[in-house]
Amino acid sequence: MARYGLGLKQNPRFLWIVFCLMRTLLDFALSQEVYAPHSIRIEGHLTLGGLFPVHTRGTDGMPCGDIKKENGIHRLEAMLYALDQINLDDQLLPNITLGARVLDTCSRDTYALEQSLTFVQALIQKDTSDVRCTNGEPPLFVKPEKVVGVIGASASSVSIMVANILRLFQIPQISYASTAPELSDDRRYDFFSRVVPPDSFQAQAMVDIIRALDWTYVSTVASEGSYGEKGVEAFQQISKEAGGICIAQSLKIPHNPKLEDYDEAIQQLLETPHSRGVIIFASEEDVRGLLNATKRANQVGHFLWIGSDSWGAKSSPIHQLEDVAVGAVTILPKRSSIKGFDEYFTSLTLENNRRNVWFAEFWEENFDCRLLSSSKREDTSRKCTGQERIGIDSKYEQEGKVQFVIDAVYAMAHALHNMQRDLCPEHSGICPVMEAAEGKTLLKYIRNASFNGSAGTSVMFNKNGDAPGRYDLFQFQMTNSSVPEYRPIGQWVETLQLRLEELQWPEGEQVPISMCSLPCKTGERKKRVKGMPCCWHCELCDGYQYQYDETSCRLCSYDMRPNPNRTECQPIPIVKLEWHSPWAVIPVFLAMLGIIATIFVMATFIHYNNTPIVRASGRELSYVLLTGIFLCYIITFLMIAKPDVGVCSFRRIFLGLGMCISYAALLTKTNRIYRIFEQGKQTVTAPRFISPTSQIAITSSLICLQLLGVLIWFAVDPPNTIIDYDEQKTMNPNLARGVLKCDITDLQMICSLGYSILLMVTCTIYAIKTRDVPEDFNEAKPIGFTMYTTCIVWLAFIPIFFGTAQSAEKLYIQTTTLTISMNLSASVALGMLYMPKVYVIIFHPELNVQKRKRSFKAMVTAATMSSRISVKPSERPNGEAKTELCENPPTATTDPMSQATKKTYVSYNNLRI
Repeated sequence: MARYGLGLKQNPRFLWIVFCLMRTLLDFALSQEVYAPHSIRIEGHLTLGGLFPVHTRGTDGMPCGDIKKENGIHRLEAMLYALDQINLDDQLLPNITLGARVLDTCSRDTYALEQSLTFVQALIQKDTSDVRCTNGEPPLFVKPEKVVGVIGASASSVSIMVANILRLFQIPQISYASTAPELSDDRRYDFFSRVVPPDSFQAQAMVDIIRALDWTYVSTVASEGSYGEKGVEAFQQISKEAGGICIAQSLKIPHNPKLEDYDEAIQQLLETPHSRGVIIFASEEDVRGLLNATKRANQVGHFLWIGSDSWGAKSSPIHQLEDVAVGAVTILPKRSSIKGFDEYFTSLTLENNRRNVWFAEFWEENFDCRLLSSSKREDTSRKCTGQERIGIDSKYEQEGKVQFVIDAVYAMAHALHNMQRDLCPEHSGICPVMEAAEGKTLLKYIRNASFNGSAGTSVMFNKNGDAPGRYDLFQFQMTNSSVPEYRPIGQWVETLQLRLEELQWPEGEQVPISMCSLPCKTGERKKRVKGMPCCWHCELCDGYQYQYDETSCRLCSYDMRPNPNRTECQPIPIVKLEWHSPWAVIPVFLAMLGIIATIFVMATFIHYNNTPIVRASGRELSYVLLTGIFLCYIITFLMIAKPDVGVCSFRRIFLGLGMCISYAALLTKTNRIYRIFEQGKQTVTAPRFISPTSQIAITSSLICLQLLGVLIWFAVDPPNTIIDYDEQKTMNPNLARGVLKCDITDLQMICSLGYSILLMVTCTIYAIKTRDVPEDFNEAKPIGFTMYTTCIVWLAFIPIFFGTAQSAEKLYIQTTTLTISMNLSASVALGMLYMPKVYVIIFHPELNVQKRKRSFKAMVTAATMSSRISVKPSERPNGEAKTELCENPPTATTDPMSQATKKTYVSYNNLRI
C-alpha cells in the first residue's frame, strides 16, 4: 500500500474509508465488464489515460446526453492526433510507442469518477482464489493495461473528483482545460498539473478588464462546483484586494438546473439594475441557459457579459442566441490554431477513423443525417452516405482547447522521454527500472518539463503544477456583414493590453456604465451607503466649504472662499469704496460744491475784511469757523481714498477735527453773547474774556482737547489698515468680499465724533438760551437755526449708521451717510451764517457802511431795555434796532417813519458783538 501512496498520512481513517469505497466501486465495475463499453483503447508500450466530455450531462436519470462536437470530439481527436505525431517522431521517445485509454466523462463528476476507476485496475491485485468456473477451473482474467498518466479532465469539478483517486495511486494527471484555483493546492492535488493557467490569473485578468472599463458595480454567476464557485471566489478576493469594485449579487446555478432556475437568476440580477456587468464562471450549458432566460425576460442588451474560458470563443453556448451575446467580452487561454490538426481532422471519415467509437455519432450530428435505422436521431430522416466531408459539407472551426490537449500529451511525452533517458541510459526502450518506477518519479519529470508547444509558445509548470497566465481577449461583435463573430480585442500576459477603441456595444461604441452610483460632480462629496462602498449619495460642499477629497469637505480659511467648482480655495477679492461708485459720487459732488462755496466766502471776507459786516461778524472766529467748515468738506475725500497708513492717520485727525473747530467757534460765540446779555441784566460792567483774543484762546483750548484725544488714540492704537472679511461674508461665497479699510471701529469713530457732538449740543443749548436777544445785536438766531438743523441731521445719521451695521453694504452706506451728514452740517452753517452776509456784501454794498460807533455801556443798556419794552412788530422798521439807548444824547437822523411815529430808532449794524 505504501507503494501506491496509501500510507496513512494526514487522516488515516478517512483515507482508509475512501479506499474501501473505491474497492467496492471497482468490484462492481469488474463484475459488469472488464472494459468500459464506451471507451477507446489504443495499444502501446506505455498507456496514457484520457478523460473528455464527449457527451453532455444526461437528463431523466440518464448519465449522458447529446454528443459535444467541439468540446468532446475535437479535443479527443486532438489527443489521438498528438499520439500519432509522437509515435512518428524518431527524436521523441524512440522505440517507445504511446497507447491510450480514452473515457467519456459525460460532463458529470460522479460519472467521471466511476469511469476513472478503469485507470487503477492494473494497480490493484484482485483476490480470485474463491472464484471458479462452472467446470471447476480457475477463471482467466485479461490483465488490464497499466496507465502511467492521465490527460484530463476538462471541467474542474471532474478533475478534482478524479485527482482525489489518482493521487492515491500516484498517477500523474495533466489537464488541458481545468482552471479552478483550488487545484493549485499542491498539498491536496500534488499529482495534478495543467497546461492552462489557473482561474486566479483569469480572475485577475477579469478584474483588470473591469477596471479598464471603469465599472465598479458588477454581479457574478457561477455554476455549482469547483470551477464556478472557486473562480468567483478568486475574482471576489482579487477585486477586494484591488479595491474600487463591488459585488452587487453573487448567484449560483445548481446541478441539473431547470428553466425556472435560470429565469430566477435573471430576475435576481434585474433587482440591481445598475449592476449591468455580469461575471460568468459557468459551464457551456449554464451560459446558454442564462442567455435563453435573458431573452425570455426581454432584457436583450441590458446585461454586459464577461465570460470565463469555459465560454471563450465557442459557438455552441450562443448558437441562435447571438443577439443576446452581442457585446460579451470573453477570455481564453492564449492559443493558436494548429494547422496540422485542421488537416488531420478534416480528412477524417467513417472509414479511416474506426478507433473513435463516438465518431459515427459525431458524423450524424455534424451532417444532420442518420447512419443506421437504430440511430438515436429522430429529428431527421436524411441518411448519411459516408461521402460527406468535414469543412466542405459542414462548417468547421477548430475548438479553442485543441492546442492545450496537444500540449498536455506532449508534456507527458517529454517527461517520459527525459525519464527514460535518465533511468535507461543503456536501453533504447523501456527498461525494468523505468517500468518499476513510481508515479512520483514521473511527476518530478513533468514538473521539470519545458519545451515549445504546438503553437510555438513555451510550455512549463511552476511548483504547483500551473502554467503561466497568458490569455487572449475576445468580444462577440456585429461585423460589417451583420453576422456577429468573436473579434480579438487584446491580451493579458501578466498585465492587461486592451484595445478599447475596438470595443463595440449594443448601445454603440461608448462604453456602457455599470456603477451603483454615478460619479459625483466636481465640488460634491460621496456619502457612502453603509455596507456598500461603491454606492453613495452625492452631497454638495455648500457655504465656504471645498471638496477636500471624494468623501469629505473642508472649510476654507477666513480669508478664502471656494473656487467655482469647489475643488480648492481661492483668496476672497478685496474691495474698497471706489471713486466712481454711486456711493462716492454724491458725497464728493456735495463736498466739491461746499469747498468751492467755502473758498468763495472766505475770499469774500478776506477781500472785505475791514467792512462793517465782516467786522461785526467777528472776523477771527469767522475765519476759524470757515476753516472748520472747510475741513468738514475735506474729510469726504479722506473717507473715500484708498486706505493706507497715511490716509488712516489723516482720517483719525480730521474725522472729528473739522466739526470740533466749527462747533468750538460757534460755542464760543453763543457763550459770549449769552454772558454779555446775562451780565447786562445785572450790571453794565463788561464780562471777562470777550475780546477777540480771548475768544480765539477759548476756541483753541476746546480744539486742543480734541487733538489731545487723537494723540492718545495714536499712542494706544497706532493707525493701520485691515481687511474685514466678515463685513461682506454673504451666504453665497461668490458674493463674498474682503473690505479694505482703516483699523477704526464704529465705537472709536463715535468716540472721535462724540466730543464734537458734545460741543454741538452745548452750542445748541446756548442758542436756545439766547433766542430772545434782539435780532440785530448778534447772530444768536442764525446760530440757533443752524444748530437746530444740525441736530436733526445728526439725529437722522445715528439710526442709519448703526442700523446698517449688519448690512453687506455697510462700508458704502456708513461712509456715505457719515460724509453726507458732515457735508450737510457744514453746508447748514455756511448757508445760514455766511451766505446772507456775502449777499449783502456783494449785492447791497450800500448797507455795508459804518453808521455810528457806540460804547459797550450803551450797547448793553439798549439790549437790556429792549428786552423790557414791547413794541408792536408793525412799529419796527426793517433792519433797525428796537430802541437805541446811548450815553450821549441822540443825534441819529430819523427817517420819515420815525418822525411819523414820534419814536427814535438807531441802526447797530456796524457794531461788533
